[in-house]
Amino acid sequence: MKPAEIAKNIKDASHIVAHLDSEKKNKVLYTLHDLISKNTDYIISENKKDILNAENAGLQKSLIERLKIDGKVIKEMQSSIEDVIGLPDPVGEVTKLSKRPNGLLVGKMRVPIGVILIIYESRPNVTVDAFSLCLKSGNCAILKGGSEAVHSNIALFNLITESLQREGLSEDVVKLVTTSDRSYIYELLKQDEYIDLIIPRGGEALIKNVVEQSTIPVLKHYKGVCHIYVDEWADIELACRICLNAKVQKPATCNALETLLVHESVARTFLPHMAKIFSDHGVALKGCDKTLEIVKGIEKAEETDWYEEYLDLVLSVKIVKDMDEAISHIRKYGSDHTEAIVTKNYDNAWRFLRELNSSLVLVNASTRLNDGYQLGLGAEMGISTTRLHAFGPMGLEELTVTKFIAFGNGQLRE
Repeated sequence: MKPAEIAKNIKDASHIVAHLDSEKKNKVLYTLHDLISKNTDYIISENKKDILNAENAGLQKSLIERLKIDGKVIKEMQSSIEDVIGLPDPVGEVTKLSKRPNGLLVGKMRVPIGVILIIYESRPNVTVDAFSLCLKSGNCAILKGGSEAVHSNIALFNLITESLQREGLSEDVVKLVTTSDRSYIYELLKQDEYIDLIIPRGGEALIKNVVEQSTIPVLKHYKGVCHIYVDEWADIELACRICLNAKVQKPATCNALETLLVHESVARTFLPHMAKIFSDHGVALKGCDKTLEIVKGIEKAEETDWYEEYLDLVLSVKIVKDMDEAISHIRKYGSDHTEAIVTKNYDNAWRFLRELNSSLVLVNASTRLNDGYQLGLGAEMGISTTRLHAFGPMGLEELTVTKFIAFGNGQLRE
Protein backbone atom coordinates (compact mmCIF):
# COMPACT_ATOMS: atom_id res chain seq x y z
CA MET A 1 0.00 0.00 0.00
CA LYS A 2 1.30 3.47 -0.90
CA PRO A 3 2.23 5.89 1.91
CA ALA A 4 -0.64 8.25 1.05
CA GLU A 5 -3.16 5.38 1.22
CA ILE A 6 -1.87 4.20 4.61
CA ALA A 7 -1.94 7.74 5.96
CA LYS A 8 -5.45 8.47 4.66
CA ASN A 9 -6.91 5.21 6.00
CA ILE A 10 -5.45 5.74 9.43
CA LYS A 11 -6.60 9.36 9.49
CA ASP A 12 -10.16 8.16 8.85
CA ALA A 13 -9.83 5.67 11.72
CA SER A 14 -8.48 8.37 14.05
CA HIS A 15 -11.88 10.08 14.21
CA ILE A 16 -13.32 6.87 15.71
CA VAL A 17 -10.46 6.19 18.13
CA ALA A 18 -10.61 9.76 19.43
CA HIS A 19 -14.07 9.10 20.87
CA LEU A 20 -13.67 5.58 22.25
CA ASP A 21 -14.52 5.35 25.93
CA SER A 22 -11.90 4.31 28.47
CA GLU A 23 -13.48 0.91 29.08
CA LYS A 24 -13.24 -0.06 25.40
CA LYS A 25 -9.62 1.08 25.13
CA ASN A 26 -8.67 -0.79 28.29
CA LYS A 27 -10.38 -3.97 27.04
CA VAL A 28 -8.14 -3.94 23.95
CA LEU A 29 -5.08 -3.54 26.17
CA TYR A 30 -6.20 -6.35 28.52
CA THR A 31 -6.61 -8.58 25.47
CA LEU A 32 -3.12 -7.68 24.21
CA HIS A 33 -1.70 -8.40 27.67
CA ASP A 34 -3.32 -11.85 27.60
CA LEU A 35 -2.14 -12.59 24.05
CA ILE A 36 1.45 -11.77 24.98
CA SER A 37 1.24 -14.29 27.85
CA LYS A 38 -0.09 -16.99 25.55
CA ASN A 39 2.42 -16.29 22.77
CA THR A 40 5.66 -15.83 24.72
CA ASP A 41 7.43 -18.67 22.91
CA TYR A 42 6.39 -17.26 19.51
CA ILE A 43 7.67 -13.77 20.40
CA ILE A 44 11.01 -15.04 21.71
CA SER A 45 11.54 -17.39 18.74
CA GLU A 46 10.97 -14.53 16.28
CA ASN A 47 13.28 -12.31 18.32
CA LYS A 48 16.03 -14.92 18.11
CA LYS A 49 15.99 -14.50 14.32
CA ASP A 50 16.76 -10.80 14.79
CA ILE A 51 19.48 -11.53 17.35
CA LEU A 52 21.17 -14.01 15.02
CA ASN A 53 21.04 -11.56 12.10
CA ALA A 54 22.45 -8.79 14.32
CA GLU A 55 25.32 -10.99 15.49
CA ASN A 56 26.11 -12.03 11.93
CA ALA A 57 26.08 -8.36 10.89
CA GLY A 58 28.58 -7.53 13.65
CA LEU A 59 26.37 -5.12 15.60
CA GLN A 60 27.73 -3.77 18.88
CA LYS A 61 27.08 -5.95 21.92
CA SER A 62 25.23 -3.09 23.65
CA LEU A 63 22.91 -2.69 20.64
CA ILE A 64 22.21 -6.42 20.50
CA GLU A 65 21.33 -6.28 24.20
CA ARG A 66 18.73 -3.58 23.48
CA LEU A 67 17.29 -5.80 20.75
CA LYS A 68 16.86 -8.86 22.95
CA ILE A 69 13.47 -10.08 24.19
CA ASP A 70 13.55 -12.58 27.06
CA GLY A 71 11.22 -13.45 29.90
CA LYS A 72 12.18 -10.29 31.76
CA VAL A 73 11.41 -8.05 28.79
CA ILE A 74 8.09 -9.84 28.25
CA LYS A 75 7.13 -9.10 31.86
CA GLU A 76 8.24 -5.48 31.47
CA MET A 77 6.02 -5.09 28.39
CA GLN A 78 3.08 -6.55 30.26
CA SER A 79 3.77 -4.39 33.29
CA SER A 80 3.84 -1.35 31.02
CA ILE A 81 0.42 -2.30 29.60
CA GLU A 82 -0.93 -2.76 33.12
CA ASP A 83 0.32 0.67 34.13
CA VAL A 84 -1.23 2.34 31.09
CA ILE A 85 -4.54 0.60 31.82
CA GLY A 86 -4.40 1.87 35.40
CA LEU A 87 -3.70 5.49 34.47
CA PRO A 88 -6.54 8.02 34.15
CA ASP A 89 -7.69 8.60 30.58
CA PRO A 90 -6.65 12.17 29.72
CA VAL A 91 -9.10 12.54 26.81
CA GLY A 92 -11.99 14.83 27.62
CA GLU A 93 -10.47 16.20 30.83
CA VAL A 94 -11.65 19.79 31.40
CA THR A 95 -9.39 22.20 33.26
CA LYS A 96 -9.00 25.89 34.09
CA LEU A 97 -12.67 26.83 33.95
CA SER A 98 -13.06 30.52 34.70
CA LYS A 99 -15.84 33.06 34.25
CA ARG A 100 -15.29 36.14 32.11
CA PRO A 101 -16.82 39.52 33.07
CA ASN A 102 -19.61 38.93 30.53
CA GLY A 103 -20.53 35.63 32.19
CA LEU A 104 -18.88 33.38 29.55
CA LEU A 105 -17.40 30.27 31.19
CA VAL A 106 -14.08 29.45 29.47
CA GLY A 107 -11.97 26.34 29.95
CA LYS A 108 -9.72 23.81 28.24
CA MET A 109 -10.44 20.23 27.19
CA ARG A 110 -7.82 17.57 26.44
CA VAL A 111 -8.10 15.99 22.99
CA PRO A 112 -5.95 13.49 21.05
CA ILE A 113 -3.29 14.73 18.65
CA GLY A 114 -4.66 12.49 15.88
CA VAL A 115 -2.23 10.38 13.85
CA ILE A 116 1.30 9.88 15.16
CA LEU A 117 4.16 8.35 13.18
CA ILE A 118 6.74 6.75 15.48
CA ILE A 119 10.11 5.86 13.95
CA TYR A 120 12.37 3.84 16.23
CA GLU A 121 15.45 1.67 16.29
CA SER A 122 16.41 -1.56 18.04
CA ARG A 123 14.11 -2.01 21.04
CA PRO A 124 11.05 -3.96 19.81
CA ASN A 125 9.21 -3.37 23.11
CA VAL A 126 8.59 0.14 21.76
CA THR A 127 6.04 -1.46 19.41
CA VAL A 128 3.87 -2.40 22.38
CA ASP A 129 4.57 0.77 24.43
CA ALA A 130 3.78 3.06 21.51
CA PHE A 131 0.54 1.28 20.65
CA SER A 132 -0.63 1.21 24.28
CA LEU A 133 0.03 4.88 24.84
CA CYS A 134 -1.47 5.98 21.53
CA LEU A 135 -4.63 3.94 21.97
CA LYS A 136 -5.23 5.06 25.58
CA SER A 137 -4.69 8.71 24.58
CA GLY A 138 -7.11 8.36 21.64
CA ASN A 139 -4.51 8.48 18.87
CA CYS A 140 -3.82 6.28 15.86
CA ALA A 141 -0.24 5.18 15.25
CA ILE A 142 1.98 4.35 12.31
CA LEU A 143 4.93 2.33 13.59
CA LYS A 144 8.25 2.16 11.72
CA GLY A 145 10.71 -0.03 13.58
CA GLY A 146 14.29 -0.68 12.57
CA SER A 147 15.11 -3.42 10.08
CA GLU A 148 17.30 -5.06 12.74
CA ALA A 149 14.12 -5.88 14.76
CA VAL A 150 11.76 -6.69 11.90
CA HIS A 151 10.82 -10.24 13.00
CA SER A 152 10.19 -9.13 16.59
CA ASN A 153 8.15 -6.13 15.54
CA ILE A 154 5.98 -8.17 13.17
CA ALA A 155 5.33 -10.76 15.89
CA LEU A 156 4.22 -8.10 18.38
CA PHE A 157 2.20 -6.26 15.74
CA ASN A 158 0.36 -9.46 14.88
CA LEU A 159 -0.76 -9.72 18.49
CA ILE A 160 -1.79 -6.06 18.52
CA THR A 161 -3.88 -6.62 15.38
CA GLU A 162 -5.51 -9.67 16.92
CA SER A 163 -6.39 -7.71 20.07
CA LEU A 164 -8.13 -5.06 17.94
CA GLN A 165 -10.03 -7.69 15.95
CA ARG A 166 -11.21 -9.47 19.08
CA GLU A 167 -12.64 -6.22 20.44
CA GLY A 168 -14.31 -5.28 17.15
CA LEU A 169 -12.03 -2.38 16.17
CA SER A 170 -10.60 -1.60 12.76
CA GLU A 171 -7.08 -2.74 11.93
CA ASP A 172 -6.51 0.78 10.60
CA VAL A 173 -6.11 1.98 14.20
CA VAL A 174 -2.42 1.08 13.93
CA LYS A 175 -0.12 0.24 11.01
CA LEU A 176 3.35 -1.27 10.95
CA VAL A 177 5.72 -0.24 8.16
CA THR A 178 8.37 -2.91 7.55
CA THR A 179 10.04 -1.70 4.37
CA SER A 180 13.59 -0.38 4.56
CA ASP A 181 13.11 1.58 1.31
CA ARG A 182 14.11 5.13 2.21
CA SER A 183 12.10 6.71 -0.59
CA TYR A 184 8.97 5.08 0.85
CA ILE A 185 9.71 6.49 4.32
CA TYR A 186 10.53 9.93 2.90
CA GLU A 187 7.17 9.98 1.13
CA LEU A 188 5.45 9.03 4.40
CA LEU A 189 7.23 11.95 6.11
CA LYS A 190 5.47 14.32 3.72
CA GLN A 191 1.89 13.20 4.38
CA ASP A 192 1.11 16.31 6.43
CA GLU A 193 -2.50 16.24 5.28
CA TYR A 194 -3.07 13.07 7.27
CA ILE A 195 -0.25 12.69 9.84
CA ASP A 196 -0.19 15.17 12.72
CA LEU A 197 3.08 14.45 14.53
CA ILE A 198 6.29 12.47 14.13
CA ILE A 199 8.25 11.08 17.06
CA PRO A 200 11.64 9.57 16.13
CA ARG A 201 13.45 7.41 18.69
CA GLY A 202 17.02 6.50 17.89
CA GLY A 203 20.45 7.88 17.18
CA GLU A 204 21.30 11.42 16.20
CA ALA A 205 21.73 10.53 12.51
CA LEU A 206 18.24 9.03 12.31
CA ILE A 207 16.61 12.00 14.02
CA LYS A 208 18.39 14.60 11.89
CA ASN A 209 17.41 12.72 8.75
CA VAL A 210 13.74 12.68 9.84
CA VAL A 211 13.81 16.42 10.58
CA GLU A 212 15.39 17.21 7.20
CA GLN A 213 12.88 15.15 5.23
CA SER A 214 9.66 15.83 7.15
CA THR A 215 6.99 18.41 6.35
CA ILE A 216 5.22 17.30 9.56
CA PRO A 217 6.07 18.63 13.07
CA VAL A 218 8.73 16.49 14.80
CA LEU A 219 9.18 16.00 18.55
CA LYS A 220 12.75 14.93 19.13
CA HIS A 221 15.98 14.86 21.02
CA TYR A 222 19.25 14.68 19.14
CA LYS A 223 21.55 13.60 21.96
CA GLY A 224 21.59 12.54 25.56
CA VAL A 225 24.75 14.20 26.84
CA CYS A 226 23.86 13.69 30.50
CA HIS A 227 25.88 15.08 33.42
CA ILE A 228 26.31 14.38 37.11
CA TYR A 229 27.91 17.07 39.28
CA VAL A 230 29.48 15.78 42.50
CA ASP A 231 29.28 18.82 44.77
CA GLU A 232 31.69 19.75 47.55
CA TRP A 233 28.93 18.72 50.00
CA ALA A 234 28.39 15.30 48.42
CA ASP A 235 28.09 12.05 50.33
CA ILE A 236 30.98 10.24 48.64
CA GLU A 237 29.63 6.70 48.96
CA LEU A 238 26.23 7.83 47.69
CA ALA A 239 27.93 9.61 44.78
CA CYS A 240 29.78 6.40 43.87
CA ARG A 241 26.59 4.35 43.79
CA ILE A 242 24.71 6.95 41.74
CA CYS A 243 27.50 7.46 39.20
CA LEU A 244 28.04 3.74 38.74
CA ASN A 245 24.36 3.13 38.10
CA ALA A 246 24.07 6.10 35.74
CA LYS A 247 26.97 4.91 33.58
CA VAL A 248 26.91 1.12 33.77
CA GLN A 249 23.32 -0.05 34.30
CA LYS A 250 22.53 0.39 30.58
CA PRO A 251 25.20 2.49 28.83
CA ALA A 252 23.64 2.48 25.34
CA THR A 253 20.64 4.59 26.39
CA CYS A 254 20.03 8.31 26.03
CA ASN A 255 19.77 8.83 29.81
CA ALA A 256 23.11 7.20 30.65
CA LEU A 257 25.82 9.36 32.23
CA GLU A 258 28.31 10.74 29.67
CA THR A 259 30.20 13.47 31.60
CA LEU A 260 31.09 13.49 35.30
CA LEU A 261 31.85 16.87 36.90
CA VAL A 262 33.60 16.87 40.29
CA HIS A 263 34.18 19.77 42.70
CA GLU A 264 37.92 20.26 43.24
CA SER A 265 37.62 20.07 47.04
CA VAL A 266 36.42 16.42 46.91
CA ALA A 267 38.25 15.29 43.78
CA ARG A 268 41.22 13.68 45.56
CA THR A 269 38.91 11.78 47.90
CA PHE A 270 36.27 10.80 45.38
CA LEU A 271 37.99 10.23 42.04
CA PRO A 272 40.56 7.51 42.88
CA HIS A 273 37.83 5.45 44.57
CA MET A 274 35.33 6.08 41.76
CA ALA A 275 37.91 5.39 39.05
CA LYS A 276 38.66 1.98 40.61
CA ILE A 277 34.95 1.13 40.67
CA PHE A 278 34.56 2.21 37.06
CA SER A 279 37.62 0.21 36.03
CA ASP A 280 36.24 -2.90 37.72
CA HIS A 281 33.11 -2.50 35.58
CA GLY A 282 34.97 -1.97 32.30
CA VAL A 283 34.49 1.80 32.01
CA ALA A 284 37.23 3.72 30.15
CA LEU A 285 37.78 7.26 31.44
CA LYS A 286 38.84 10.41 29.59
CA GLY A 287 39.91 13.19 31.93
CA CYS A 288 40.81 16.86 32.00
CA ASP A 289 44.38 17.86 32.97
CA LYS A 290 43.49 18.07 36.67
CA THR A 291 41.88 14.63 36.54
CA LEU A 292 44.99 13.16 34.91
CA GLU A 293 47.04 14.33 37.91
CA ILE A 294 44.82 12.33 40.27
CA VAL A 295 43.84 9.30 38.18
CA LYS A 296 46.81 7.76 36.39
CA GLY A 297 46.74 5.79 33.16
CA ILE A 298 43.61 7.26 31.61
CA GLU A 299 43.18 9.07 28.31
CA LYS A 300 43.20 12.86 28.06
CA ALA A 301 39.82 14.37 27.22
CA GLU A 302 39.78 16.52 24.09
CA GLU A 303 37.39 19.41 23.45
CA THR A 304 35.16 17.22 21.28
CA ASP A 305 34.75 14.69 24.09
CA TRP A 306 32.66 17.08 26.18
CA TYR A 307 30.01 17.06 23.43
CA GLU A 308 30.12 13.28 23.04
CA GLU A 309 27.24 10.88 23.59
CA TYR A 310 29.28 7.68 23.86
CA LEU A 311 26.41 5.21 24.36
CA ASP A 312 29.14 2.87 25.59
CA LEU A 313 31.34 2.20 28.62
CA VAL A 314 33.30 5.43 28.12
CA LEU A 315 33.06 8.49 30.36
CA SER A 316 34.46 12.03 30.30
CA VAL A 317 35.58 13.45 33.67
CA LYS A 318 36.24 17.09 34.55
CA ILE A 319 37.23 18.72 37.82
CA VAL A 320 35.57 22.12 38.37
CA LYS A 321 36.33 24.82 40.92
CA ASP A 322 32.70 25.47 41.90
CA MET A 323 29.06 25.13 40.90
CA ASP A 324 29.30 28.15 38.59
CA GLU A 325 31.83 26.29 36.45
CA ALA A 326 29.77 23.09 36.56
CA ILE A 327 26.61 24.90 35.41
CA SER A 328 28.50 26.79 32.70
CA HIS A 329 29.99 23.53 31.42
CA ILE A 330 26.57 21.86 31.25
CA ARG A 331 25.02 24.84 29.46
CA LYS A 332 27.80 24.85 26.86
CA TYR A 333 28.17 21.13 26.18
CA GLY A 334 24.86 19.64 27.31
CA SER A 335 21.84 18.61 25.25
CA ASP A 336 18.98 19.61 27.62
CA HIS A 337 18.35 15.95 28.40
CA THR A 338 19.19 14.97 32.00
CA GLU A 339 21.41 16.44 34.71
CA ALA A 340 21.95 15.46 38.36
CA ILE A 341 23.70 16.88 41.40
CA VAL A 342 24.94 14.86 44.36
CA THR A 343 24.93 17.08 47.43
CA LYS A 344 23.79 17.35 51.05
CA ASN A 345 23.53 21.15 50.71
CA TYR A 346 19.89 22.26 50.41
CA ASP A 347 20.67 25.64 48.82
CA ASN A 348 23.01 24.11 46.24
CA ALA A 349 20.42 21.49 45.35
CA TRP A 350 17.74 24.10 44.70
CA ARG A 351 20.11 26.34 42.79
CA PHE A 352 21.01 23.45 40.49
CA LEU A 353 17.31 22.68 39.96
CA ARG A 354 16.48 26.31 39.16
CA GLU A 355 19.39 27.21 36.90
CA LEU A 356 19.48 24.18 34.61
CA ASN A 357 16.52 23.66 32.31
CA SER A 358 17.05 20.17 30.99
CA SER A 359 14.06 17.87 30.60
CA LEU A 360 14.79 16.29 34.00
CA VAL A 361 17.04 17.70 36.71
CA LEU A 362 17.65 15.44 39.71
CA VAL A 363 19.09 15.72 43.20
CA ASN A 364 20.90 12.68 44.64
CA ALA A 365 19.58 10.24 42.04
CA SER A 366 20.72 8.52 38.84
CA THR A 367 20.18 10.03 35.39
CA ARG A 368 18.82 6.61 34.34
CA LEU A 369 15.58 7.58 36.07
CA ASN A 370 14.61 9.91 33.22
CA ASP A 371 12.12 7.43 31.88
CA GLY A 372 8.35 7.50 31.63
CA TYR A 373 7.90 4.26 33.56
CA GLN A 374 10.19 5.43 36.36
CA LEU A 375 8.48 8.81 36.61
CA GLY A 376 4.99 7.37 36.91
CA LEU A 377 3.80 7.81 33.31
CA GLY A 378 3.23 4.08 32.84
CA ALA A 379 5.38 4.06 29.74
CA GLU A 380 6.77 6.69 27.42
CA MET A 381 6.75 7.49 23.75
CA GLY A 382 10.22 8.97 24.04
CA ILE A 383 11.97 11.91 25.66
CA SER A 384 11.53 15.30 24.05
CA THR A 385 14.19 17.97 24.42
CA THR A 386 12.23 20.32 22.21
CA ARG A 387 9.80 22.63 23.99
CA LEU A 388 6.91 22.16 21.57
CA HIS A 389 4.44 21.05 23.08
CA ALA A 390 6.02 18.47 25.38
CA PHE A 391 9.34 18.54 27.26
CA GLY A 392 10.80 15.42 28.85
CA PRO A 393 9.31 11.91 28.87
CA MET A 394 6.10 11.72 26.85
CA GLY A 395 3.29 9.80 28.49
CA LEU A 396 -0.46 9.87 28.02
CA GLU A 397 -0.97 13.54 28.80
CA GLU A 398 1.86 14.55 26.46
CA LEU A 399 0.10 12.69 23.63
CA THR A 400 -2.85 15.04 23.92
CA VAL A 401 -3.29 18.76 23.37
CA THR A 402 -5.87 21.15 24.76
CA LYS A 403 -8.63 22.98 22.93
CA PHE A 404 -10.61 25.88 24.35
CA ILE A 405 -14.25 25.33 25.25
CA ALA A 406 -16.78 27.94 26.34
CA PHE A 407 -20.28 27.93 27.87
CA GLY A 408 -22.49 30.92 27.28
CA ASN A 409 -26.07 32.06 27.62
CA GLY A 410 -26.34 34.40 24.66
CA GLN A 411 -23.12 36.42 24.91
CA LEU A 412 -22.28 38.46 21.80
CA ARG A 413 -19.22 40.46 20.86
CA GLU A 414 -19.86 44.20 21.07
